[in-house]
Amino acid sequence: MQYLDIISTMKLILSICLFLLFFYGCAKKPERKLQTAPQTVLVKESFNELKNWKNENYTEVLSLFQQSCTSSKVQKIYPKSCQKAQEVVDAKAFLETEFSPYQIKSDAGAEFGLLTGYYEPFLRASFEKSEAYPYPIYKKPKDLVTVELSSIYPELKHYRLRGRLEGDRLVPYYTRAKSKESGLDAEVLCYTDSKIDRFFLEIQGSGRVLLDDNSSMYIGFENQNGHKYRAIGKYLVQIGALKLEEVSLQTIREWLEANPSRLDEVLNYNASMVFFGQREQGATGALGIELTPKRSVAIDRRFIPLGSMLYLDAQTHSGEISNVVFAQDTGGAIKGSVRADLFLGSGEDALEIAGRLKAPLNLWILLPNEEQEI
Repeated sequence: MQYLDIISTMKLILSICLFLLFFYGCAKKPERKLQTAPQTVLVKESFNELKNWKNENYTEVLSLFQQSCTSSKVQKIYPKSCQKAQEVVDAKAFLETEFSPYQIKSDAGAEFGLLTGYYEPFLRASFEKSEAYPYPIYKKPKDLVTVELSSIYPELKHYRLRGRLEGDRLVPYYTRAKSKESGLDAEVLCYTDSKIDRFFLEIQGSGRVLLDDNSSMYIGFENQNGHKYRAIGKYLVQIGALKLEEVSLQTIREWLEANPSRLDEVLNYNASMVFFGQREQGATGALGIELTPKRSVAIDRRFIPLGSMLYLDAQTHSGEISNVVFAQDTGGAIKGSVRADLFLGSGEDALEIAGRLKAPLNLWILLPNEEQEI
């Protein structure tokens, strides 16, 4: 009888243990909201759950975080972390003690987000217009008006209204197609030899120009005409020129070069037009910091604060990418919470990888454990 009581007691204990294991195993992980992006759903995890964290270059990450902290925007969202980072001895211990990873959940409810890539293109150009260099790269038009909506509607702080004055009315600025017809009231930064290269410069946002006198200069995004970005790859699929699975920077360029008579038709599908200014350094993102290959990403600032530290994991055609990156840029085509555009540097190798990069993405944001206004 005593033996049966022991067996019954053990069964009861085992049942309770299984219940507790099920309850806590199925319990939701802690969630957190961002003050600057309250619609973003974050789920707390540990560094051990990040696939390649143990192989991360912690010293490099700390150095890049310290560099990011030179930006006033980063100091505003990481005030205490930036201060502590200046006196760190053990980079790994600092990162694991100061921050916790929170997985960013898709705003669309999808299992994965999307990782793409961009690069710093090279263009040939001249300060003088000629038969060899006929295509202008414009500075910001003098009649382009930009309205910061946050001054009136704080909830619209990530939105700007762009247009031009027509009498006492603010009307949409010229589209890409109308700009040529109307004639822009803008200075020309330089003239390039390729309309296709000029278009891809707009997509990338910055580039390096080799001038006909063998000097060179950096140029970068200064403003845009306010029209929504539309991908010409999508248009080429719609007209049957390419299959969806074939679309890449390389195949788009090949089609455009093979069909010069339809070049304007396709380019004008994207009514958005970018204007440029001269820069003192290489590719620089919206944060104002020079971008670091494979460490800088463009994000949608409606969901992810510009300047935040992230961790991404994606299986690409050229291998797995799992490491810390920094949200230092934005882009018209970057829409959604689990969405990132990875800067891959300059040159042919960067172009080759960026042009074909399109991979399922998991994304985490590294938030300070001590409460800070982010």
